[in-house]
Amino acid sequence: MSARALNAITSACLIALIALCLAWELWLAPQRAGGSWLVLKVLPLLIPLFGILRGKLYTHRWMTLFIIPYFVEGVVRAYSDKGLSAQLAAIEIALAVVLFASAIFYVRLRVKQK
Repeated sequence: MSARALNAITSACLIALIALCLAWELWLAPQRAGGSWLVLKVLPLLIPLFGILRGKLYTHRWMTLFIIPYFVEGVVRAYSDKGLSAQLAAIEIALAVVLFASAIFYVRLRVKQK
């Protein structure tokens, strides 16, 4: 797989994770009726967005560590929540794993090219 394709996968997963977190905490299954303050968990995801979209190697490197709390949150909420919230947590887990893997492979491929 090419570096360009891996960057596209990483970018798509990051954007999808941002959209999922917004929809989850504002409309789909918020902790409290009318939305919850947990929507603020989206703000840290905006930090690496432009670096990932531009294919910056350094951003992909630290994104692999940055995504771990979102994976952990997904695991905890998939186990503890019920109904739609548990399903959304499973989607969060999948997005975090694919984002992590695509970022790792992107870094490996780019380092080999140098």
